[in-house]
Parts: sequence; C-alpha cells; structure tokens
Amino acid sequence: MTHTGSRPAPDYPQLAQSIKTWAQALGFARAAITGIDLSHAESGLNAWLAKGFHGEMDYMARHGPKRARPAELVPNTVSVISIFMPYLSGGQAPDAVLADTSKAYISRYALGRDYHKVLRNRLQQLADQIAVAVGEYGHRVFVDSAPVLEVELAKQAGLGWRGKHSLLLNREFGSFYFLGEIFTDLPLPADLPLPAEHCGKCTACIDACPTQAIVAPYQVDARRCISYLTIELKGAIPLEFRKAIGNRVYGCDDCQLVCPWNRFAAQSPETDFAIRHGLDNVTLLELFAWSEADFMQKMAGSPIYRIGYAKWLSNLAIGLGNAAPNPAIGAALLARQQDPSELVREHVAWALKNGGYI
Repeated sequence: MTHTGSRPAPDYPQLAQSIKTWAQALGFARAAITGIDLSHAESGLNAWLAKGFHGEMDYMARHGPKRARPAELVPNTVSVISIFMPYLSGGQAPDAVLADTSKAYISRYALGRDYHKVLRNRLQQLADQIAVAVGEYGHRVFVDSAPVLEVELAKQAGLGWRGKHSLLLNREFGSFYFLGEIFTDLPLPADLPLPAEHCGKCTACIDACPTQAIVAPYQVDARRCISYLTIELKGAIPLEFRKAIGNRVYGCDDCQLVCPWNRFAAQSPETDFAIRHGLDNVTLLELFAWSEADFMQKMAGSPIYRIGYAKWLSNLAIGLGNAAPNPAIGAALLARQQDPSELVREHVAWALKNGGYI
C-alpha cells in the first residue's frame, strides 16, 4: 500500500520527531528510524544459516533473502521505525535463583504477560496515531513475528550496538528489552548509527554461557543455546547439554546477567510485565506438580504457554534431575514415569538416573 490522500505531503522531519515523542508516551523507551539497506548483513545471515546454526528454526531460512530485504517482505517499504521497551520487573535476584538448585529459573522476559501482544497493540496504536497525522499510508507492524533482522535494524537506527552475545546493547538500558518495528512507505529521515561499539575486549558473555553456545564474538549456535533447547526444540534435549542446563527451565539469561552494561538495565513501568504466579522465585517441585489444567490456566497470556505442557514438564524434569538429591524429588519423578508423553517419560528417566534415584 502506498501513501495516498488529498492532504499535502507531510513535513517529514517534523513527523519523525513527533513519532519519537508519541512512542515514548506509549511506553517505549526509545524510537528511531532507519532506511532499508541491509545488504551488508545478508552475507553474514547466509553464512549463519549455511552452518546450520538455526537448528530446527526453519522459519529463519524459509523466507530466503527477504529477511535482509525489507522492501521484498513488505512492498513499497522505504523506512523502518524501530522501538524498544524494557521488561525487567524486579523480583527475586536472578543469581539467587540460579544458585538454589531446588528453584526453577525462568528467563526474565517470560515472568509477565506475553510481550508479543503487549508490543503489537502498542505499536499499532503508534501506527494509528501516524495515520491521524498523515492520512492513509502503507505500513506493517512486526514483533518477533516475521523474517525481520530486528537487531540489525535497531543498530542501524542508532538504538544501540550489537554485543558479542548477538543482542542489542544500549548504554542507558543494557539489553533487557523487547524490540519491535513498523515498516512504512513514508520517506522519513533516517537516524545515524552509533559512531562506536562499547564492548571493547570484554568477553564476559562468551565465558559465562553454560553450553558454549556463543561460538565466536557475535555468533550464536542456537543448537547449543539453552533458550533454544528449552523453548524452540521440539524433541528431546541432547544428553550433552542436560547437566549444563542446571535449573533453567525456560530460557536463559546468563550472557545478559554478566554483561557490565546491564548494571544500568532499567526496570519496566509496564504493569503487563509484572511478575505473575510468583514465577521469579518458585520451586521446581511446585511447578512439576501442576496438572495440565493448571498449566493452561496459569500460563494463559504468557509466552510459556506456547511450548505446551509436555515440553514444560520435560524441562522441569531436567531441572529436578540436576537438583540436590531430595526424597520428594525422587517421589515426584517416579510418579511421572508413565506419563502419556514420550518426551516427558524420556526426560524423567534421565532425571531419575542423574539424580541417583534409581
């Protein structure tokens, strides 16, 4: 869709400034604008895919070059509005949860409501506000929902730089935030990328990864990444990674937790990201005792809901198998030996053996 209407052409520099103001009023920490030339990133993407680093995430390869060519993904796109929104909501200190093997560690982004819905609704409000100012125009909202090189777009728009863990880093906000985009046919003036990156010689994120998934600076082999293994992987988690996973039952934040820039990570004012069901400080046994109805009811509206009950139980079984031995853990695992899910049974069997219960 192309910008049409009888109104005179907007003052695009003024419109760009207004968009940034409106974005902050809607709860986004920052908004910035970039063009659509991502040709410099295309060879790196192709090399990453060729190495198979995307694992079972077929959608990463399915769209071919469209991921690095916004105008092929959404015809007539000439500008991209990039935003980010912090998600930390306080709660129990992550290090304390990771250190207590009886507890379940859940990635900080998943402690509240599903960010897809929150950001998509807010971005649509921003898009609608632009329409009030300029009339009908072509646009499409993205929140981790299509083949978009969102970190590269945010970096190009000057919202931060790419850390060695491959995530976007910002001097004022660290990396604990969600990214989103509006692809548009409005010729908005582009912001400049940052003149320099600020990781220097630091390799804290690479050194901290429990499964050595950051195989080189800026390169993550998803097949080794705990977030991939506990969320994206449909089958059994490979044996070689199970002990290293520890008590991380949904995602992993280790590379972010050790990053010096996250000393400055902002807390989110968004009530939607407030911690639900005490998930910041809960025992593995408590979660493992949930029925499927419990899971469906409590995880409704959470990103965790999407992995399903069987994957949830199998992840928890790994955590229980890694926990300090406890008769209650052995009893809980034994009670699930005949679970209807083959995936759960396989992980429970490993946990019983690894924990010394059989």
